[in-house]
Amino acid sequence: MKYFGALSALFLLAACSGGGSDGSGGGDQSEDPVVVDYPLAFVRRSLSLEDDGGLTPDDVYSPAAFNPGAQLLLKDRATPSAPERVLTEGLFEDDDFVGGYDVKDLNTSADGTRLVFAMRAPEIEDADDDEQPTWNIWLYDLEENELRRVIQSDLIAEEGQDISPAFLPDGRIVFTSTRQRRSRALLLDDDKPQFSSLTEELQNEAFVLHVMEPDGTDIRQISYNQSHDLHPTVLNDGRILFNRWDNMGGVNNLSLYTLRPDGTDLSFHYGYHSQQTGTGQTDAAFVRPREMPDGRLLVTLRAPEGLTFGGDLVAIDSVEYTEAYSQPEGEGELQGQTSIAVEQVITDGSLSPHGLFASAWPFHDGTSRLLVSWSECRVLVEEDDDEEEETLLPRPCTEEWLDTGEPVPADPIYGLWIYDYQEGTQRPIVVAEEGEMISEGVTLEPRIEPEFLPEPVPGVDLDRELVQAGAGILDIRSVYDFDGVDILAGEDGAGIAELADPAITSAEFRPARYLRIVKGVGIPDDDVLDFDRSAFGRNGAHGMREILGYTPIQPDGSVRVVLPADTPLAISVVDADGRRIVGRHRSWLQLRAGEVRQCNGCHTADSEVAHGRADKQLEPAWNGAATSGIPFPNTEPALVAEMGETMAQLLARIAGEAELEGDITYADLWTDPAVRAKDPSSVIPYGELATPQPMSLTCQDNWEGNCRIVIHYPEHIQPLWERTREITDGAGAVLEDHTCTACHSARDADGMVRVPAAQLNLVDDPSPANADWMTSYVELLFDNPAQQLVGGALQNILVQDTDDNGNPLFETDEDGELILDSDGNPIPVMVTVDIEGVMGDSANGSRFFEMFEPGAGHGDYLEPAELRLISEWLDIGAQYYNNPFAAPVN
Repeated sequence: MKYFGALSALFLLAACSGGGSDGSGGGDQSEDPVVVDYPLAFVRRSLSLEDDGGLTPDDVYSPAAFNPGAQLLLKDRATPSAPERVLTEGLFEDDDFVGGYDVKDLNTSADGTRLVFAMRAPEIEDADDDEQPTWNIWLYDLEENELRRVIQSDLIAEEGQDISPAFLPDGRIVFTSTRQRRSRALLLDDDKPQFSSLTEELQNEAFVLHVMEPDGTDIRQISYNQSHDLHPTVLNDGRILFNRWDNMGGVNNLSLYTLRPDGTDLSFHYGYHSQQTGTGQTDAAFVRPREMPDGRLLVTLRAPEGLTFGGDLVAIDSVEYTEAYSQPEGEGELQGQTSIAVEQVITDGSLSPHGLFASAWPFHDGTSRLLVSWSECRVLVEEDDDEEEETLLPRPCTEEWLDTGEPVPADPIYGLWIYDYQEGTQRPIVVAEEGEMISEGVTLEPRIEPEFLPEPVPGVDLDRELVQAGAGILDIRSVYDFDGVDILAGEDGAGIAELADPAITSAEFRPARYLRIVKGVGIPDDDVLDFDRSAFGRNGAHGMREILGYTPIQPDGSVRVVLPADTPLAISVVDADGRRIVGRHRSWLQLRAGEVRQCNGCHTADSEVAHGRADKQLEPAWNGAATSGIPFPNTEPALVAEMGETMAQLLARIAGEAELEGDITYADLWTDPAVRAKDPSSVIPYGELATPQPMSLTCQDNWEGNCRIVIHYPEHIQPLWERTREITDGAGAVLEDHTCTACHSARDADGMVRVPAAQLNLVDDPSPANADWMTSYVELLFDNPAQQLVGGALQNILVQDTDDNGNPLFETDEDGELILDSDGNPIPVMVTVDIEGVMGDSANGSRFFEMFEPGAGHGDYLEPAELRLISEWLDIGAQYYNNPFAAPVN
C-alpha cells in the first residue's frame, strides 16, 4: 500500500476545522494590518519516525530528546506571501557531522529585536554518546542580522544540555540545563565525584534552572529540584514561571511554580492537584506556559507522552485560583482554567475533530489572537487508484470519512496559523507538507518589559553571615496549623495556646517534638557509577535520603532553624521517639544563601491550599504573642515577647538562630519554675550505639552544617539483629540470651533446623525470595509464607485456596473443566499462608515497635538509640543503601 498526502486539499480541509475562518486561503487579500509588520520566526521539522515507520512518541519528561531534521526560519512579515529565509542554514557543514540538526524553544526579547532558542548540532560519526554535541543556547539579533551561540567556549558549552531560554529584564538569560553547576560543586563536600544527577525516575539527567549573562558568562544555578524544572518564562512582575516535575515518591505532577531570578522565594503557583483536567479528566500536563496580555497564563494542555505532539489551548486564571476545580479531587466547578479553543479539543489520544495545538504564542496588540502551531484532524482512508492498487489517503475528520469504518489516525500536519479565540477565526501563515510540521512560532513584536527584580544585597537585604555560611532560615509559625486551622482546637482538643502554656500542658503531652530535615541524594548515571539498583530497596520511588539533623519544635509548634542553602530539602514532624507523625513531604524545598522562608504551618498530602504562595496564604491559626513586653503565659520571665512573635522567633532574637543537631535532644527552656518544676531533659544519642554509627566520628563530637546521618541496611540495621545481648550472672553464666538471631533464625545454637520465632528470620543470608537482599530485610518488610518443620526441613504451609465467597477452588484446564488426579478426584488449588511484614511505610505505622513498648515481651531488648535508628530508617523509605557509592557495583 502507498501512503501519500494531497497538499492541494489542505486549505479546503482547514476551512472545515478552523472555526469559521474567512479568507483562509491566504494571500495578500487576507493580510491583517495589525500584525503583518512584525517579523516572525518558526521551526520547520521533519516528523520523527521509528525504524518501523511509525511516529516517535513525544515525551515532555525527556526534554533532551534529539530529533534531527529541523530548521529555524524567519519571515519579515506575518503573511503567507512573505518570503522565508533559513537562519541556521550553513551552520553545520563539517564532514564529521551526520544528518540534520535540531531546533526548539523559541523566545524573544521584550523589544522584539532578539530571538533566543535551543539548538543541537548533528550527530558526529563514530563518536560515543558522551562525545556527541549537546543542546546549546543560541541568539539571533534582528537588527544586526547576527546569529551566535551564547556560550562562546566549546568546553563550557558542552558541560551540559541547555534548553528553554528566556530573556530577563536586565538582559540576562534564564534557561534550564543538566549542568547542575552548584549541585555538582556541593558533591565535593560529600566526598563524591562531580556529576549531574538523574531524575527520580532514573531515566535522564535532571534539568534545573540556571541564569547567565548575555555573553554566556557567570552561569549560576537557581533551582534545586530532584527532577526536571522546565519551560521558564518571565512574568510581568519579574518572577520566573516554570513547569516543575514533582516526582518525589512517584507523585508525577507537572505543576506550575515561580521563583525570583536569584532563586529565592520558590513557590507553588498552580495545578498541583489539577493534573486530571484533560478530556474525560485524563492525565494531562500544562506545557510551555506564557503570560497573556490580560494576565492569564496560556498553556498547551496535553498528554505527557503520545504520538499527537499537541493538545488543547487553555488559559489559566492563576491570579484568582491555584487549582482547576472549586472542590478537592477534581470535584465541583471548573473555575481555575478554561479552554479557549473555538471548539472542543480531545486530549486523551483519540481523534480530536477540531484538531490539536502543538504550541501557542500570544500577540501583544490588544487583540485575542494567537500564533499557533495547529494540525487538523485526519484519518487514513483506503481508496483504489487507476491501477487498482490499494492506497491510503488522509482525509479530514468529518462524518463522511469517520463513518467508513474503524478510523485510523493519519500523521499530524502542523502548520502555523493566526488563531483568534474570541472572533472564531484562523488564518494560515505557513503551510506544512506531508511528513513535516511547524512545531512552534513566535513574533518579534514589542511588548511591555517585565519588572526588574534586583538581587538582595548581603548585609543590607540579607544576613551576611548566612550568605557566607551558604545557609538560609526556615521559619514555621506552628506545625499544628493545617491549612489555617488549629488542628488541636475543639471540644476535646487543647488548642495551640493551651499547648504552649506550661501550666496547662507538659512536654510529654505535646505530640510534635522535633523537626527532622532530610536531603535528597543525587543519583549518577551508569557512566559515573554502575551500581545495582536493588540498592534502593523495596520502593525505588523514595530514592535515597540523608538526614541533616533535628531541631526542637517549641511548645506552640513553632520552628526557626538555619539550614543549608542550594539543597533539595524535605521536612518531617516527629514525636519524642523520633518517629514521623504526619505524612512524608511531597515536594522539595530549597533555600538560597541568606534567604528566610516563612510559612504558617503544615498541610496534608491531599490539601489543595496553595502553601508557600504569599498572595494566597490563609490567615494563620496561631498569631503568636498577644502583646509586647511580657512573656508567654507561665513561661520564663526573662523571655519577654514582642507582639505577634512565635516562641521560636523569640528564642532566635534573644539567643541567636537555632542550628541543626545530630541527636534528638530536649531541654525545657520555657516553664517558669515559680509555676511548676521544669520538664526533665532528655537525649537519644547515637554515641550510645554499640553497632556502627550512621555518621562520621567528627560529627559525633561536633555537629556542623556538612554533617549527615546516612543509614545503610547491611551496615547499620542488620548489626542490630546480630549484636550479642546476653544477661549473665555474677559468674558470667548466661541466664537469658536476647540476641535477636538467637531466636529469629532457622537454626538453633546446635545447628538444628527449626521454625524461627514468630516466623521471623533475621539472619544475613541472601533471601531465597530475592538474593540481592538479606533474608532479614525481606522478612521484615514483605509478606512471607508461614513455614513448618517437616522431616527435618522447613516447608511452606499450604492451604486450599477459596474464591471471594469462601468456596474451595480446584485446578481447571483452559476450557474451565476440572483436572482430576489418578484417583479421579479434583485437585485442590493450594496456596501459601502469608504472614504480613512487621514493618510498614513509617515507624509509627509499623507493628514492629509494639513489641518494644514498656511491659511488652521485648520491652527492654533494644536500646533507645537503636530504636531511633530503626525509626529513622523506616521513615525515610527503608532503603537498602542511602549512598549509591556504598552500594555493590554491577
